[in-house]
Amino acid sequence: ANADNPEDAKLSRDFGASGIGLCRTEHMFLGERKQIIQTFILNDDDAVREKAVGELFEAQTGDFYGMFKEMDGLPVIVRLLDPPLHEFLESPRALDVEIARLEATGGDKTLIAEKRMLMERIDGFAEQNPMLGLRGCRLGIVYPILPEMQVRAIATATAKLKKEGLDPKPEIMIPLVSTVAELEKLRAVAEKIIAEVAAEEGVELDIEVGTMIELPRAAVTADEIATQADFFSFGTNDLTQMTYGFSRDDVGRILETYFDKKILESDPFARLDQNGVGRLIRFAVAEGKRTRPDIKLGICGEHGGDLSSVEFCHNVGLNYVSCSPFRVPIARLAAAQARVKELGLA
Repeated sequence: ANADNPEDAKLSRDFGASGIGLCRTEHMFLGERKQIIQTFILNDDDAVREKAVGELFEAQTGDFYGMFKEMDGLPVIVRLLDPPLHEFLESPRALDVEIARLEATGGDKTLIAEKRMLMERIDGFAEQNPMLGLRGCRLGIVYPILPEMQVRAIATATAKLKKEGLDPKPEIMIPLVSTVAELEKLRAVAEKIIAEVAAEEGVELDIEVGTMIELPRAAVTADEIATQADFFSFGTNDLTQMTYGFSRDDVGRILETYFDKKILESDPFARLDQNGVGRLIRFAVAEGKRTRPDIKLGICGEHGGDLSSVEFCHNVGLNYVSCSPFRVPIARLAAAQARVKELGLA
């Protein structure tokens, strides 16, 4: 299942999930914690940034402890921070309106100046194509303190549970990789931190490191990427977006026309495009296995809960599919039906 907190992890297990295939850590930075990540983003002072990262470390360690405990004995794949940093900042449009209102009503000039400075900082993080910009593994390479903090939180929570006699099985997923060099660099960071925590806590930590295959280049160079990955998780939401050149958030109006004109039969974000995106997956599976025959393979896009998509995943040799907790029963049924069909019993 895809789950981001202990409550969803428990729900997933209740629905019959045999692990967590995607824990999106950015969801742990919302609510009252949003102010902490904003402090990190908007300050150049190293001491202020380190303090903010320390607070995030404490919060994330608690989150991971709860999730790993709920899923005791089952794998939990934790994706390191993926979205562009601007998503954690206030809306520049709302801030602009606030500044205009303050000026129109003769507001405090010092406050207005502070708001303008904040606006300049937010504008500095603006990107024309943020989903193609500073996100995923790029974020970890530009701001290495972030993956270091997250891996340390994962390893610390794991060590604590091991000392309590439990069997946590976290796995670390590095997102949006396009070259093996990116993965190699961040894998080295993860392994270093894991080794440090193991020595500090006096426990043995065996935490696998893999990657999300969600860019076409990653799929067609899967043989290289597999040299640095214990597993592949196909992020079919982004892989579909990047392959079609469709914006997942804006494609609705286009699809309506495409359905009417019989250009597409189904929404490729709801039902896996087996001829295009699926061909990339088939190729990546074959190339990944050629380099690393024992590599684990799965998908964690929304397609994990679609009947025909699950059958496709079974037929190309994936080990698991991951979907929202409420879709787990459907996915399990689809997997069973695919197996029955494979055996010629249907």
